[in-house]
Amino acid sequence: MQKDYLTFQETGYFSSLICDYVNQKSELDTFYNRFPSLENFEKQIEEKTTTFSQDSRTVLSSVLKRQYKNVEMSSLTLQNIEVLQAQNTFTITTGHQLNLFTGPLYFLYKIISVINLSRRLKVAYPKHNFVPVYWMATEDHDFEEINYFNFNGKKIRWHKDASGAVGALYTDGLDDVFQVFSEELGGGKNAETLKRLFQSAYLNHDNLSEATRFLANQLFADYGLVIINANDADLKKQFIPFIEDELLNQTSSKKVTETNKGLEALSNDYKIQVNPRAINLFYLGKNVRERIVFENDRYQVLNTNVSWSRESLLKEVHDYPERFSPNVIMRPLYQEVILPNICYIGGGGEIAYWFQLKAYFNEVKVPFPILLLRNSVLIKTTKQHDKLTNLGISTAEIFLKKHSLINKKVRDISNIDIDFSKQKTYLKQQFEDLYTVAQDTDRSFLGAVQAQEIKQLKGLDNLEKRLLKAQKRKLSDEVKRITVIQNELFPNQSLQERNTNFSQFYLEYGEELIPCLIESLDPLKLQFLVLTMPD
Repeated sequence: MQKDYLTFQETGYFSSLICDYVNQKSELDTFYNRFPSLENFEKQIEEKTTTFSQDSRTVLSSVLKRQYKNVEMSSLTLQNIEVLQAQNTFTITTGHQLNLFTGPLYFLYKIISVINLSRRLKVAYPKHNFVPVYWMATEDHDFEEINYFNFNGKKIRWHKDASGAVGALYTDGLDDVFQVFSEELGGGKNAETLKRLFQSAYLNHDNLSEATRFLANQLFADYGLVIINANDADLKKQFIPFIEDELLNQTSSKKVTETNKGLEALSNDYKIQVNPRAINLFYLGKNVRERIVFENDRYQVLNTNVSWSRESLLKEVHDYPERFSPNVIMRPLYQEVILPNICYIGGGGEIAYWFQLKAYFNEVKVPFPILLLRNSVLIKTTKQHDKLTNLGISTAEIFLKKHSLINKKVRDISNIDIDFSKQKTYLKQQFEDLYTVAQDTDRSFLGAVQAQEIKQLKGLDNLEKRLLKAQKRKLSDEVKRITVIQNELFPNQSLQERNTNFSQFYLEYGEELIPCLIESLDPLKLQFLVLTMPD
């Protein structure tokens, strides 16, 4: 396998905030705790050791054993659940929605990142244990974001009327999805394996949480992955003080708003990912997940008849903590309260909104984890690699937008020069002389000179475009080949990992796919990997 790397900035697909973080721009230091270098984990371990109690470890291990009661898990996963009770054990966590059949490829890259980092840390810190954790986003309610996956350019969609937390959704209707997917897969050993995997996950489990746990466990159990559903009464009991603080003091809103202003002041390019509500909690019920608001001296659940006085609400929190669901602002805090976590691994958007939370964590005195950008990968076959080589397309060039790539390569392979940059520079120099003449004779002519300059530069632009268009027609075969190969690697002109489902590659590589990725991905390299797989 050939591995080529680009910086995240070179790809053109990552925000300036993420690129600046990876490059350790000093202005961002106050928005995170420690940079993800191997040596920085020592102090992170020390900090978490002093703040995470034995009681919390006992509850966590007990809940996980209950959740895995009907799951056939590997000895390594069982060992990891048991060892969570030890004071020298820490988690490396990633979170993801319950996307149908894992959704886009980066689901795999997130989990492989936590697995590989756990291994690296065990070598570096052998006296400690490190457990890779996948946090299932069972309390999300955006069904339209998770009810499909892409296979061979087609959207395989689950049609269902859904409301409330997605983890509780019944899996009815997925037999129809299975039929559609089976037809698309066709025959063959790997196709049959994928069919069995889908069928076992979604047709043999009652709800989406259990189906997703089964699927992720089947894919990664041999690597000791621990999968947690945090929508649990025993776990949420530990979060009661923070729920109360949010309801009574709205601490998260105040601190995150302050942080947002600080980020925006640093750069106009730093986009705020999430804006806090006054209260960043939802109320959970059957088929219901609605915001809690404070209006007219009462706490109310939007779009319902549920409301409380201050005293009755606090009683509800203590009696039924499982009914209170953190939103995107508070979910990271909940995670760090119930897990002995030292590192969170996420995509660019996730890391960006974690940056908004540092001051909030400081205020409530919970250690802020190390933030690591997940691995990003473009997979290409040897055949595709050879096609790119024959077309003279470099690793960096394939990431260009289609229009820019075609224009560049047409210029590169043309036997005439279609770049009029020199002529434009010369023309501008000539007009500098004309501006001087007008300035020295009659300033009223400056406008006429400027208009003539704009006209002639525009004429050169138009001529350049016409020649380029003509050359594209002449080189139509090359243009078509360039278009085809880029469409294969960048479906819908987006990153492969954000679009394509793992099943498309499993169909080709079978059970070797995940071990190959485990071997190839380095979680601390902090560069974009272009991986050439054998045909």
